[in-house]
Amino acid sequence: MAAISVPAPAPTGPLAAFVRFVVCGGGVGLLSSGAMLLASGHAPIALANAVVTVLSTLLATELHGRFTFRAGHARPADHLKSGLTATICYLFTTGALLALHAVHPNPGPLLEQTVYLSASGLAGIGRFVVLRVMVFAHGARSATATRPVGRKTLLTRRAVAVAA
Repeated sequence: MAAISVPAPAPTGPLAAFVRFVVCGGGVGLLSSGAMLLASGHAPIALANAVVTVLSTLLATELHGRFTFRAGHARPADHLKSGLTATICYLFTTGALLALHAVHPNPGPLLEQTVYLSASGLAGIGRFVVLRVMVFAHGARSATATRPVGRKTLLTRRAVAVAA
């Protein structure tokens, strides 16, 4: 029986990947917000936030690996690197808010949200670049190709899924 060779899907450009990044990340963010509402009534807010942050980062990393960057299942190293980028984003947004409060001791909610959302947007763009270039760059090469072994061609999991 001959193996079926499925052509690798064309790689998607950075704009399409960025749109998927925003949709996946935004969806996980909304889910996290709801989870925080539920958890905060049953646990201290700091503990609830920590648990929701860890779980949402794990979920977002898996979604980014599979859908945003089409790299397949996220490996433990991918989760670690992604967690580090999330930590850096947290430190960046916290630093922006601390700087705001240092220069303007009593900012209104509109100014505070403007600074927070601006810092979050910049951090998100930086995170997207790091995830695309350093964390999930391996997926474009290995997850979509077929691998010849001896005289037979073995299909990757992705190629079999595409064929089905």
